[in-house]
Amino acid sequence: MAKEKNPADSATTATHIVLPNDTNTLGNLMGGKLLHWMDAAAAVCAHRHAERVVVTASVNHVAFNHAIKLGDFVTLEAKVSRAFSSSMEIYIDVMVDDHKTNKRVICQEAIYTFVAVDQYGNTIDVPGVQPETKEEKKRFQDALERKQLALLLAGKIKPEQATEIKALFK
Repeated sequence: MAKEKNPADSATTATHIVLPNDTNTLGNLMGGKLLHWMDAAAAVCAHRHAERVVVTASVNHVAFNHAIKLGDFVTLEAKVSRAFSSSMEIYIDVMVDDHKTNKRVICQEAIYTFVAVDQYGNTIDVPGVQPETKEEKKRFQDALERKQLALLLAGKIKPEQATEIKALFK
């Protein structure tokens, strides 16, 4: 694995306005449009971290916690929460500007996994992550637990190998 990087070094922020063509009949942002925006922000973040071509490997978690309305300003912040050998977990916070208070409120979140590839589509190693803030350290640890759970559910590791998962139950 290459030199470690701070998550802030590859962080990506994108802001969109919700237009009529982005909404459903209730005037809410369509989930597919938000997924598209999140995938794009996460891809830029992963590319900046790996400094190579990246592909979406999985959408691990999406939570639509709050309706986003027509005319809202939506800001997405994507950061690498952890890098493994060739994959990176990207955590995305989705915020909406409250038009009354001008404060940003986190209303959605998602976790995507990207893999770095060479010109032939083969996986390549990516730099590690050196978390600094309390939130970065928590997301870094949680990413390992999510990775082990995914490997366990896919039958790629045995239960006794899932040390982080087992530790949650002690």
